[in-house]
Amino acid sequence: MNKIKFINGFKRRIINLKIKLGVFFHYINYLITGRIKIKFFIAFLRRLLMFLKIIRNNKFVKINKNIKLDMYIPEYPTKAFYTSCDKFLEFKKEFPCTTALISITKKCVFNCSHCYQKKDLGKDIDINILVDTVKKMQDMNIAFFNIEGGESFVVYDRLLKVCKAIDDRSEIWVNSIGYGITIERLEELKKINVKAIMFSLHHDTPDEFNKFMGSDKAYDSLISGIEACHSANMNITFNSCLLKDDFYSGKFERIMEKAKDFKSILLQLIVPKPSGGWLGKFENAFTFQDLNIIKKKVNLFNNGLNYKDYPAILSQAIEEDENHFGCTAGGVDRFYINAKGDVQPCEFLNISFGNIQEEKFEDIYNRMRNIFLPAKKCMMCEKVSKEIYDIYNKSSNKVLPLSKELSKKIYLNWDRGEETIFYKKVKNIVNIK
Repeated sequence: MNKIKFINGFKRRIINLKIKLGVFFHYINYLITGRIKIKFFIAFLRRLLMFLKIIRNNKFVKINKNIKLDMYIPEYPTKAFYTSCDKFLEFKKEFPCTTALISITKKCVFNCSHCYQKKDLGKDIDINILVDTVKKMQDMNIAFFNIEGGESFVVYDRLLKVCKAIDDRSEIWVNSIGYGITIERLEELKKINVKAIMFSLHHDTPDEFNKFMGSDKAYDSLISGIEACHSANMNITFNSCLLKDDFYSGKFERIMEKAKDFKSILLQLIVPKPSGGWLGKFENAFTFQDLNIIKKKVNLFNNGLNYKDYPAILSQAIEEDENHFGCTAGGVDRFYINAKGDVQPCEFLNISFGNIQEEKFEDIYNRMRNIFLPAKKCMMCEKVSKEIYDIYNKSSNKVLPLSKELSKKIYLNWDRGEETIFYKKVKNIVNIK
């Protein structure tokens, strides 16, 4: 079994110092061999220190001898970890994106009402085109791949091909609802750098879980998948999309108890978004006060002495806060490719910048990046959801994301707010010319 240990408090400071020293000695060779000048080397270290300061309240996870600082940061001191660090070596252009979410299929045995792919009609993309695209993405500095469906294991041959195309410069997590997972498949995936399986955990009782997932077999499938992961020694993680009332009723705490019992290393806490199945329907919006309550609860579980044995939490309410990273969609630091090949800013923003079956990935990606750089504070998936819904309803082709042409109506004149504080500061450590 993997030896798992959660780290916060004083021990986290020691680990943080160890990582800083490790990074220094790894990159000092760049200075010695002339790959980087002293001015830029110092600026690079300052940038990394600023980044580590931003995530200082994260609960770290020690997995055997490696350290997981954040969901989207590969384990230290792997090759993939240093791929993510290389981001801050860029001084001539904008920072490269380091995270991508890829859907390999629309096929799914369940029927979740909230699914952000609910209206993504169309055939799964040619797997060879997707594999070629994934290779390009690695070469442009993607350090963390999150692979999903539908249900990834329903099309295991496609999952395997995509994962095999990704070498150890990147870390891979696979999203699943448990259906189709076997010990043998997990053993095979472990050999090609898949580090964790991420399950959905939106309710804490079997009946509520099944109702939410649209199947009376959903909870049994979850348990079966978790048990297989335990047998194969594969790390377990969860994502949980909770409504506002769940943070006042005690459900959040019950979800955390479940995640702990299931021996999860991390739980991604997703803020519900008005997209996909919830486009035009989601009205239970979070207020500023609600988000503050979520942040307090997350910080308690991540840093409180009474919660030291609970999984680490990565909360969108904190990550997307204007004092942290803001919105990093659109290739600022993450983007999404759906099952039929549309390149989207993120999974929750139902617009497309083009399809990789019709155009070169590089052209689509650059088109999107030009719209989203620099990083801004506004969550556009929330801000323009009504406009997307209106255009969708008026369109003769009832499908999401909006076509490349219709998407232009959304983004050409939108206001994304002010530039994110963190990215502005870190970029200005040796100004980009």
